Amino acid sequence: MELFDDGPEDNGEAGSNAHEFTVSEISGAVKRSIEDQFGRVRVRGEVGRVSRPASGHLYFDLKDDRSVLAAITWKGQAAKLVTRPEEGIEVIATGRLTTFPGQSKYQMIVDQIEPAGAGALMMMLEKRRKALAAEGLFDETRKRPLPYLPDVIAVVTSPSGAVIRDILHRLRDRFPSRVLIWPVAVQGQESAPQVTAAIRGLNALDGSGPVPRPDLIIVARGGGSLEDLWGFNEESVVRAAAESRIPLISAVGHETDTTLIDFASDRRAPTPTAAAEMAVPVRAELALRLGDLQGRMGRASQTRIALPRQRLQDLGRALGRPQSLTDPARQRFDLFAGRLEPALRQFARSRRERLNALALPAALLRSATRAGNQRLTALGQKLPPTLARSLALRRERITRLGQSLTNSRARLIADAGRGIARDKDRLAALDARLGLAITRALPARRESLERLDRLRQTLGYTETLKRGFAVIHGPNGLLTSAKAARKATRFEIEFQDGRMAALPEGVDPAMPKPRKGKAEEPPEGGQQSLF
Repeated sequence: MELFDDGPEDNGEAGSNAHEFTVSEISGAVKRSIEDQFGRVRVRGEVGRVSRPASGHLYFDLKDDRSVLAAITWKGQAAKLVTRPEEGIEVIATGRLTTFPGQSKYQMIVDQIEPAGAGALMMMLEKRRKALAAEGLFDETRKRPLPYLPDVIAVVTSPSGAVIRDILHRLRDRFPSRVLIWPVAVQGQESAPQVTAAIRGLNALDGSGPVPRPDLIIVARGGGSLEDLWGFNEESVVRAAAESRIPLISAVGHETDTTLIDFASDRRAPTPTAAAEMAVPVRAELALRLGDLQGRMGRASQTRIALPRQRLQDLGRALGRPQSLTDPARQRFDLFAGRLEPALRQFARSRRERLNALALPAALLRSATRAGNQRLTALGQKLPPTLARSLALRRERITRLGQSLTNSRARLIADAGRGIARDKDRLAALDARLGLAITRALPARRESLERLDRLRQTLGYTETLKRGFAVIHGPNGLLTSAKAARKATRFEIEFQDGRMAALPEGVDPAMPKPRKGKAEEPPEGGQQSLF
């Protein structure tokens, strides 16, 4: 665009024909020229000064070894940036060039920023890691141990990927637990905000509502490139993991992949399947271990009881039988107990006889006492004072002895009465015990007798006859063989309900019975007679 016309040199004359522009015209012309020439450009450079005012806009510089380009990202676009500019990293910024008339400067309106290769991403990642580590977010002392048997496990991952299926399958094989799934995006611009909200939302649960509070959180994602896993390197995700009051396992990527959430989590798992193995033990191994511990506890309890018992038995054998120590004393007690009652009876009888022999009629005793007192009083008036006092002392002693004798007699009579009453009670108790013993013994003896009688009847031959057998009686006793029956002239058959006579086969019933006595001897050389 041509702004000035070539003409004669102005020597300061008032009639110059050069066009005069206002400042706004010049600024507008420059603005249109730059925007038309550079409609949309991609600029590669190192991020310099970065400013984030309260307005929400983002101001930064793009520079190389010779020049500096001012850049700005408006508030709406700044929230959508995948990679935020950080001082010192090399980026590729996409946007359009324009001017700022207020300061006569040109600048770039940036709407997209991406790192200039993996080296820039690694540089930015290392810088962020050092800054967060300096705040103490990666310290080992602040990490919590994982619960041994979590009741509820929360998994923060994509609900449609293979990761959640692997975790659920592994948990089902090892130790089935209740799983709470919080679906999030694991890649792209929405990944970091959703993962941050999921971690903080799970920590905000108090368990009073329908959703239980988890005992363990697993943040999981499959493998991918550095750019794919970048959402788990964001500062908001790292801070949420570090602030989590619930123990957290990071299972992002494969074993060789490392993200910043791995440093802030309480435990890092190389794969999502390994995270499930860390979360719960194997139920079968736990059952075997529990059975082994239960057996060890039982054996320890038995040993704890058996050793003192064996020690007590050993000490008991050294002490001897307690009964052997008390047998002599028990025998002496039985010996003296049998002699004590007759001795007490004889002692009471002799004392009663002596008391009766010494006892005087009450009237005679009172008159004698009265007369004796009068005589003693009369004599006491005539006696000297010393002898009178001695006589008074003797009188008091005799009175006490008489009272003591009366009391002793009363006690002896009362003791004898109580002894007789005790003997009567004891005799009545023994009589009751004897009657009770007889009453208890009679049914048992009667039952034993009936049992023996039933056994006698069972063993007798009459019971055998009832089962269809018979007994053969011959002239000289029982016939127990066919040979003996053939020799008998007649015999009787005994059944259960009676006897009947029978003859051997071929014998005439009219034949006389053989005579009892000694049979005639056959003549010499002849045969003995059958009759």
